[in-house]
Amino acid sequence: MALRFSVLALRAAGAAVIATWLLAGCDPQRISELEEGVASEADVRARFGEPEKIWDGAAGARILEYNRQPAGQKNYMITIDPGGRMSALRQVLNPANFERIQPGMMMEEVRRTLGKPAKAVTYSLKNETAWDWRYLQLPNTSMVFTVWFDSQYRVLRTSTGPDPDAMEHMGK
Repeated sequence: MALRFSVLALRAAGAAVIATWLLAGCDPQRISELEEGVASEADVRARFGEPEKIWDGAAGARILEYNRQPAGQKNYMITIDPGGRMSALRQVLNPANFERIQPGMMMEEVRRTLGKPAKAVTYSLKNETAWDWRYLQLPNTSMVFTVWFDSQYRVLRTSTGPDPDAMEHMGK
């Protein structure tokens, strides 16, 4: 029984690695096919599919959230202007956006800035919840950005560290 479980676990892990590799290879191609100010919302959806969430933007724009968590290391926010054209395509998991996350911010504002997290864990005894996002720190280091929230869904603090699930950190 234990051997069978190990084989199944290895197969699942292998499939996850392959899916992550394929997904990572697809995003640059999808992005290169889209030009800001030219591509339509239909073009975006044809390449990225249905968004995880749609946010209201400034002046009637809409922001389509495309999540690559938990296996990926990117989240995209794609802005569609009121005329239906893509006006911005941004990968939001980066140090500049992490610096925008400040104590007191509401949980929804953090989600709107960074997209859906890879993982959310509640620590009942501390009355805190932690959200993790996996990202790639240049040149090629897998990291995790964590935001800690209080019971009122406000940011308490943030932290950054090596991704313990990344291959380069295994066994360290």
